Amino acid sequence: MKIAHFSDLHYAPDNLVESDRCFSFAAGNAIGRRADVAVISGDSTDHRLDAHAPALHALASQIHRLAEAMPVIMLQGTFSHEPPGTLDNFALMGSTHPVFIADRVCQVALADGDFLSSHGPVFSASELHDLLAVPPQAVFTCLPTVNKGQLAAGVGALAAATELGDVLAAYLAAAGRVNRELREAGIRTIGISHGTVNGCTTEHGVTMAGFDHEFSLTALFDAGCDGFMLGHIHKAQQWERDSRLVAYPGSIGRFHYGEEGDKGYLLWDVEPGRATAELVATPSRQMLSVEFDGPPDMKRLQEIADSAGDTFVRVRWQIDEEHRQLVDRKAIEAMFTGAAGLKMENRILPVVRSRAAGISLETTVEGKVARWCALSNVDAAPVIDCLQLLDLGDADAIAVRVLADIDAEPDALVPGLVDARAEPGALLGVPTMLTHSPEPAMEPSSLSWLNEDLFAA
Repeated sequence: MKIAHFSDLHYAPDNLVESDRCFSFAAGNAIGRRADVAVISGDSTDHRLDAHAPALHALASQIHRLAEAMPVIMLQGTFSHEPPGTLDNFALMGSTHPVFIADRVCQVALADGDFLSSHGPVFSASELHDLLAVPPQAVFTCLPTVNKGQLAAGVGALAAATELGDVLAAYLAAAGRVNRELREAGIRTIGISHGTVNGCTTEHGVTMAGFDHEFSLTALFDAGCDGFMLGHIHKAQQWERDSRLVAYPGSIGRFHYGEEGDKGYLLWDVEPGRATAELVATPSRQMLSVEFDGPPDMKRLQEIADSAGDTFVRVRWQIDEEHRQLVDRKAIEAMFTGAAGLKMENRILPVVRSRAAGISLETTVEGKVARWCALSNVDAAPVIDCLQLLDLGDADAIAVRVLADIDAEPDALVPGLVDARAEPGALLGVPTMLTHSPEPAMEPSSLSWLNEDLFAA
């Protein structure tokens, strides 16, 4: 039996072009390859849609197209993406074949092109007896998204986060006992669910590990299904054990920047005790993400723009707050005029200023300066001397002292400056005619007109 497994279509106004291009291709490919059944394992929509929304009409058209060629099963996905009741109308999209909406925990048999669901979570002994009398083509164990709020009401909010996996594992084990009996009778058994497998990898390369995920691989294989079809994670991946398979097809299209791997659907080949799955890539849009740890490198961006073509490009950078104006966003936009889309994201690093610990406890300016020097590993003595000089001396006296110190220690001059003994005016900005005065020294009063220039220097 060939089963076309689609997931995470995410039809919505913002995703309409990408979703419909990719799902239309996938549906046509599945029909062309003569798939026997179509399975959509949740998140057909991205959020609540109005009845007149073009995205809802486009999705309904593709479901009707599939139903003309094969039976269709649609599973309830995440409630935030598919509010309860969203899928009910798609049951009316059936054509030559039916569309079954799996919005409760149950088992569903496909017999003579029609669906027969169990009254409870699994087929009872009497229902199973009737099934085996005229064996169906396949039995699907459907486990839609579980309402964690209902679980929390029963076991408490704290326990619900970690006990959900145990509750689902108990159900899968119970379904496994029924599925093993079906498989022994030569009937294909398939699982369908929507959630996170502990240890799986997201489309951004992040490993999902924790105590609050719905499934473990052990629990999924304990369900006794030949193949277990999952939704929710947007990266295609699969696990095999004893010729049986658990797999995600990933999202039908590329909806976020930085997603890894091909996008597509899985074409399964399922027989009792054996399953394989082939990823069929869809024409998803290509996205390029460029990140800089600092301001953007315009030369590198130009090289990327020259080869980007009609891809969707995201440029990210982080920069200090005082340098944010250095990034020319207009120039970046001009580089990527040929791209299908450009998204610029900047992270501004704020300037962080912290007070010296304990400085407010000091009662004098000298004490505060000494405290700052101690915390900054600075020799406090010369700093205190300068502070006292500024506090007690006048401008003329300070100028004379500075000139005397320079004259006494010529080696202390900064390399590249003229010797202050030969050209004292060159250091302070004094006119040349004064530096060659025949007088042996200038009186302090003669420098009074230079006060402003001296301290500016």
